[in-house]
Amino acid sequence: MDTVIYFTLLGEGKDALQMKISKRARNVSPSLTLEITAKANKMKSEGVDVVSFGAGEPDFNTPDFIIEGAKKALDEGRTKYTPASGTLSLRSAIAAKLKRENGLDYAPTDIVVSNGAKHSLHNVFQAITDPGDEVIIPTPYWLTYPELVKLAGGVPVFVHTSPEDDFRLTADELEKAVTAKTKAVLINTPNNPSGAVYCEKELRRLAEVVLKHGGIYVISDEIYENLVYDGAKAVSIASFSDEIKQRTIIVNGVSKTFSMTGWRIGYTASNAEVAKAISGLQSHMTSNPNTIAQYAAEAAYGNLEKGGEFLGGMVKEFDARRKLLMEKLDGEKELSYIRPHGAFYVMVGIKQCLGRKYKGRLIDGAHAFAEALLESKNVAVIPCESFGAPYFIRLSYAISRDDIAKGADRIKAFVNELC
Repeated sequence: MDTVIYFTLLGEGKDALQMKISKRARNVSPSLTLEITAKANKMKSEGVDVVSFGAGEPDFNTPDFIIEGAKKALDEGRTKYTPASGTLSLRSAIAAKLKRENGLDYAPTDIVVSNGAKHSLHNVFQAITDPGDEVIIPTPYWLTYPELVKLAGGVPVFVHTSPEDDFRLTADELEKAVTAKTKAVLINTPNNPSGAVYCEKELRRLAEVVLKHGGIYVISDEIYENLVYDGAKAVSIASFSDEIKQRTIIVNGVSKTFSMTGWRIGYTASNAEVAKAISGLQSHMTSNPNTIAQYAAEAAYGNLEKGGEFLGGMVKEFDARRKLLMEKLDGEKELSYIRPHGAFYVMVGIKQCLGRKYKGRLIDGAHAFAEALLESKNVAVIPCESFGAPYFIRLSYAISRDDIAKGADRIKAFVNELC
């Protein structure tokens, strides 16, 4: 009887009640890239020869020695819960990696392992951000950053960097953006989508600004740290002094370095107070990261010889693809690009194409450019409106050399047909 009354009342009052999705969910902006990605995938499934420059992951398989580490864990029955912040053995392996590769001393208790670096970032913002707190995000940025800030009740503050500076945030730009409400500044080096790599001098100047102002964290997204070219070196801002290390929350993971995107293992390294807060939140949100994936990640960090051999080969191939893509873009007067020194993306400027038409269709932005390109030439690219760079598209070179050459030729043909 009670159940019948409940549904009757709900039905009668639905107009007055107006059930709504939460403001938190409604405040999140949908990705402008989803439509193009979905259309490209549909075309591929129908047998269309689509070249997709949208890949955000290495196209190499996870190395065998890592897969074997996962199999070994399965054979040994390691399929139960782990501590919320990850196994002690994995956190110890990560601490050893940070010491060996980055010159940073962290205790295993300062490390929190999560379900991918995106989850780690979510945890960070949830742990440090109160409603109204501002987080400084240089443009261009990975499109998820501002959405995670908003989910935590924070306010993204965008600082528009210059192509002349290869889209790297300067100390002067950071100083002007700081207010009494600033809680953190987010630095992503090597950068997605620009491929920019901050040098040590630039990071030291940014650290000086942060240390001038009390209570400001640095969130350092270092997920692409090992994918660098042209002699560039990824440096962690946390390595400069104990003082800036205490203010820095490092976010990293195994996805890009070991081609383990689907394994979903990321981590944070921070001061003990922040680590405790993140671990406490995670214990209620997910219990713990995937157990088998943790043992796979431990295998990745545990075999330096095989890991180094795999990484070296992957970086060499990415570098060759990077050079091929730039070579194909060179000489196309309607397109410009920012030379990337890290990650596996090239940002291509299309400003000269705006206001023109393709077969009567107005190209009034990067999204319109990407839609027309896909429909006419079967090439998928990522429009950068959602990255804070409305006059650019992003091309990933985490695809074969043949596809890079074919896709670039199609892009140039498309541009030359604009009128």
